[in-house]
Amino acid sequence: MPHYLIAGYLPDNFDPSTQDEAMVDEIHALNREMIAAGVRKFAGGLGAAHTLRAKPNGDVLVTDGPYLETKELVGGITIVETAGLDEALAWARKGVKACRMPVEVREIFFVPAPEKS
Repeated sequence: MPHYLIAGYLPDNFDPSTQDEAMVDEIHALNREMIAAGVRKFAGGLGAAHTLRAKPNGDVLVTDGPYLETKELVGGITIVETAGLDEALAWARKGVKACRMPVEVREIFFVPAPEKS
């Protein structure tokens, strides 16, 4: 069965103090529902970002913060294993309601390493 990434986006001015107890309870309830349904493989919030970029000389530049061109930041992710995209979207709809933030759904492609000769 395919796996999907459900990523929740926070506005750049997100204030965690705006999350009330009801919202937190809804998020925990949704996680319990996903576990009971056997679809949730992983879920968690995300901390500070570090961006890595290749430099022309072969070095890698590491900077603090999500300095990519964006108006919203990824605030958390959930990985689900579902029968298909429609089921993943149904779970994502519940996440939008519980977390009160936009989410994005992307299929995760697993490309196995080629066998050694």
